[in-house]
Order: sequence, then structure tokens, then C-alpha cells
Amino acid sequence: MKHFISIVIPNYNGSRTIGRCLESIFAFNDDDREVIVADDCSEDGSLDIIRKYPCRLVQLEKHAGASAARNAGAANSKGDTLFFIDADCLLQQDTLPVIRKHLANWPANTLIGGTYTPVPHDPGFFSLFQSVFINYSETKNRGNPDYLTTHALVIRAETFKKLRGFKEKFLPILEDVEFCHRLRRAGFQLTMDPDLRVQHIFNFSLSRSLRNAARKTRYWIVYSLENRDLFADSGTASIELKINGIAWLGTVLLGIFSLASGQKGFLMPMPLLWAVDIVVSGHLFRAFHKAGGALFGLLGGMYYMAVYPAAVWAGAFQGVVQYATRNRRADSQTGPVKE
Repeated sequence: MKHFISIVIPNYNGSRTIGRCLESIFAFNDDDREVIVADDCSEDGSLDIIRKYPCRLVQLEKHAGASAARNAGAANSKGDTLFFIDADCLLQQDTLPVIRKHLANWPANTLIGGTYTPVPHDPGFFSLFQSVFINYSETKNRGNPDYLTTHALVIRAETFKKLRGFKEKFLPILEDVEFCHRLRRAGFQLTMDPDLRVQHIFNFSLSRSLRNAARKTRYWIVYSLENRDLFADSGTASIELKINGIAWLGTVLLGIFSLASGQKGFLMPMPLLWAVDIVVSGHLFRAFHKAGGALFGLLGGMYYMAVYPAAVWAGAFQGVVQYATRNRRADSQTGPVKE
């Protein structure tokens, strides 16, 4: 059976990348696929770019978020198979062939996920750091991933419709995590194929890298506290990152105690913290080296250990405050229980 693939792309003010995304798709001939772009009320000229390509354009009536756009794209699809990607992702020459390899023998209760290429489309230290970090984090538990992401997600259209798609009244991000957790509870299997890859356009600077880390951590904390899985080894919210954050915070606190007390003894545990961090994250550091060479491996490791955790902790603090605020609002709306 030849499966018909519907490639679904949500777009919101993606004029800088959507053209390159569509160009990468139509660079390869495939008669058994369609391309659907669901535009979430863009205001930046995206529509003019999208209309240059032979794709189906679905326009939302009001700005509703990526989940609503993906759901709308899927609702207007014809394929028996849905392939979700993002507007800042580029298909590779073997992306669709890898998907079709799975579809040839595809259990009905299985989702297929992919990841980013280790090397991003745009050059630069911080983009390369992010692409390697995500590729490593998403593929290290390939046999039993906690979730699959919407930058490369394959699902049967029938299954997607049955499960009612992505949750629309949700956090600004992590809708794919919630979706996959919901499917796992329903008995579905998640399959991560590291060969199913798309190339991401980051254009990261130092400030964008740190803001991204803080934002993602913020919503991870909210979601994890609500689901009581804060310490789970879950994709980019990995055990390595959490131990890295603890080592960084421990180093900062020991330094503060030493300065405040004048006692150098507080500095003695620091090398042990660093050693544990390096050992736990050793495979990630090797991934940095493999992708960018020895110098990048060294600098990437230093950035990961010394700078990146500051943004992670900032996001974690915001997430705890947001979670507590949400709970207080929920309690106030519920009111006291009458006996």
C-alpha cells in the first residue's frame, strides 16, 4: 500500500523562514504527498510568500496558536498519514524516504518521531550549540522516548482525528509533549528514528539562546509540576541538564558562602561538583566535539556548564511562580467546599 502523506506546517509571522521551508519540500518530487500551510493570522507578509508555492493554504479566522493551526491543517488534509513540521525547518533529501520506510511496516498503535540535524542551517556558535543539544537530548533514549516533537512527527490521520489532535487551550509551548503523554496513556507506542531529520533555522545569538532556555524551562516547570514528573528524564529536560543545573547552583552558593564567611573551605566541594557534571554529561560533550571539532567541543561544554544554567534557573523560578499563581487562581475560583 502506498501511503499518501500530508505535510502540515503551522505558520505565524514566519516570513523569514517559511519560503525556505517550502522550497526544501518542493525540491524533491513525490506524487504521493500534499503540503498544507495553516496560517495563524500572520501580519508580516507570510501569505504572499506561501502563495508562491503549490501548497494548500488554510487561514485561521483569529490568532489561536500553533496547536489550533496544526489541528486546522490536519482537518483540511487528504492523506492517510500526517507529517508535522515547523515553518523554520528544512526537509532533507532522505526525510520522506525514511518516513516511507517506516510506513511499509507500520503498527497501527505507533507514532514516529524525528529530530534536528546536529548541524543547523545557519552558521554560528549558539545555533550549533542548540542544534547539537536538541539532537542529542531527543535521540539518547530512542528506544523509549518520553515524547516526540512536532518539528518531525508522523501519525496516522485516523489516530490524530480519534484523539482530537493537539490541546488548544494549553501553554504556549509543549503541546506535543502533552499530546504524546496522552497517547502513551491510551496505549500507543512512540518510536524515535534518529535518521528522520529536518534542518532547523535558529539564527541564535547569546541573548536569544538564553531567552530560549529561560522560556522553555519556565513552561517545562509549570507542566512538570502539574503532572508530578519534575525529575523525569524527558527529552531536553534531561537528567543531564538537571544535574548540570544543580552543579552550577551548588558552585554559586559555595562561592557566595566562601566570600561571605572568608572561609576557603567552602570551595573544596566545587571540583567534585564539576567532575560529576562532566561525567554525567560526557556523551553530550562528545556530541559537541563531533559536530564542531575540538574547539567547539571545549567552548560548547564551557557554555553549557558555566552560562546556560543561569537562564535555566531564571526560567525555573518564573515557572514556580507561574504554577503557584495558577493554583491560587484555581482555588479562588473553586471557593470553599460547603459541607
